[in-house]
Amino acid sequence: MANKKNLPTYTPDDGLKTYWAEIATGDVDVPAYVAMPDNTGRFPVVLVVQEIFGVHEHIQDICRRFAREGYLAIAPELYLRQGKPADHADIESLVAGIVSQVPDEQVMADLDACLVWAGQHGGDLMRVFATGYCWGGRITWLYAAHQPMLRAAVAWYGRLTRGHGPLQVTHPIDVVDKIDAPVLGLYGALDAGIPVKDVQAMQAALKKGSDKAKGSEILLYEGADHGFFADYRPMYNAKAAKDAWQRCLTWMSSNGPGT
Repeated sequence: MANKKNLPTYTPDDGLKTYWAEIATGDVDVPAYVAMPDNTGRFPVVLVVQEIFGVHEHIQDICRRFAREGYLAIAPELYLRQGKPADHADIESLVAGIVSQVPDEQVMADLDACLVWAGQHGGDLMRVFATGYCWGGRITWLYAAHQPMLRAAVAWYGRLTRGHGPLQVTHPIDVVDKIDAPVLGLYGALDAGIPVKDVQAMQAALKKGSDKAKGSEILLYEGADHGFFADYRPMYNAKAAKDAWQRCLTWMSSNGPGT
């Protein structure tokens, strides 16, 4: 749990292997934070898709949490070509200067490259999962309709009916007929940026989508706001975060091979 100053949780890395890797994708090498158990074997892979703020300490800590559960977790810097989030003083500047300039096709390709890399560095590509937060929550829905290797995905408070700019023209509600892995959506009822009506529209659309879409589920936490899992932010909701984390782990484990 975060302390009273909203400092992020720090999950220790003892017993883990953590480092920054360079992932070859297209004509660039994308930095990615990697965490996995420090022992031999092949581990289930979870792609951890960043918040709007990039792969900062909170996202790195989430990777370590997954590694403690036995996963190879990898979080690529998906804004590499467009700039550094830390160079922007506020969200409006960040969205205008970087986020709105990131095409979804670029992100899908970078995540695909991470899977190739993971398969070469201890990952079991028969057990592939994805999860994303905020900006990454929207991407997670899209990736579930893009990558057939996914066994399951968990999308945390990602936009459902719109993106952040003109380059983002396809949205989760548009691809329910193509979803190829069951998705657990985790949302806050107080989220003004993703109103309850959008969540309800997505829930209705899933019922008319692919078989995997029909097997998807969205939970709406009463009293929780956007970013309720982000323990370094004022909207952190400890009760919702704890429940959602356990549901995330259960969703992935119950949708693995043999289920």
